[in-house]
Amino acid sequence: MKLLVTGGMGFIASNFIRHYLDRHEEARIVNVDALKHGSNPENLRGVAEDERYSFVEGDISDRHLMANLVEGADAVVNFAAETHVDRSISGPEPFLASNVLGTFSILEGLRTRNPEARLVHISTDEVYGDALVGSFRETDGLRPSSPYSASKASSDVFVFAYARTYGLSAMITRCTNNYGPRQFPEKLVPKAIIRTLKSLKVPVYGTGENVRDWIYVLDHCRAVEMVLETGEPGEIYNVSSGEEKTNIDLVKTLLEIMGRDEGAIEFVEDRPGHDVRYSLDSSKIREELGWRPQHSFEEGIKETVAWYVENESWWRALADDRVLHPTPWQLEW
Repeated sequence: MKLLVTGGMGFIASNFIRHYLDRHEEARIVNVDALKHGSNPENLRGVAEDERYSFVEGDISDRHLMANLVEGADAVVNFAAETHVDRSISGPEPFLASNVLGTFSILEGLRTRNPEARLVHISTDEVYGDALVGSFRETDGLRPSSPYSASKASSDVFVFAYARTYGLSAMITRCTNNYGPRQFPEKLVPKAIIRTLKSLKVPVYGTGENVRDWIYVLDHCRAVEMVLETGEPGEIYNVSSGEEKTNIDLVKTLLEIMGRDEGAIEFVEDRPGHDVRYSLDSSKIREELGWRPQHSFEEGIKETVAWYVENESWWRALADDRVLHPTPWQLEW
């Protein structure tokens, strides 16, 4: 299998590349990444020497580049995206360029150069908006709340349209909140761990009652692998663990694991348009493809804390003032 992975220097994609190469000896992976905010070559330290892996520095919105890259691929896994909600609120244009026009570039490359290749487009639970009651299914409508989630919803619609109109073998995955090794330090879990290690306060938006479903990153990687190999073209697959936690309970759990009390919590002004709860019904991927999460929240979160404690050399340079001394608009979750 010759895979083109976009955004492979990011958190989830780098874990996916490691996972896929470990499980598929015959795999060949080309990683294209623009090395923008959130990309970190250190995420693939050791992999870069593997002869089955190669890297191309480039932007997915470059249509000429993407047409050339998709031409030789058996499949494309599109992780590349601007993902920081707070950044999208303060400056939405890059999200339109990367998440919408970048996805369009990939789709056009496939349509014109390699229509037989499979595409797995990685989306997010945020496209559905608030789940005030129950859990969203794949057939539910989209009501994005932030410029980030609006850009992802737009890209999803383009993927679905190209599958329907041009017959592309394209599939969409929508996953809940990931955590695990190599996550960019602006995100909630690594930020809380790093600030706790530095004996700093851990900021929590509002009252901390916003609810998220938390999934260990390798369980997400396995879901993407299953969709890539056995998913049905034109279908959407929700991916969730069923481990719903309020933000405040998650932070309290991290503090308990790290031996600090709740006095380390600092409540800050809530952000605009902050969705109350995200929740996905993942029965489709469980029943049709046989996927199940293999890590409980208790197991996964302890492994994650241990990784950050043992890998300060990885995060030290990344934990800049936005992590150690953030303003309210810099509290990316």
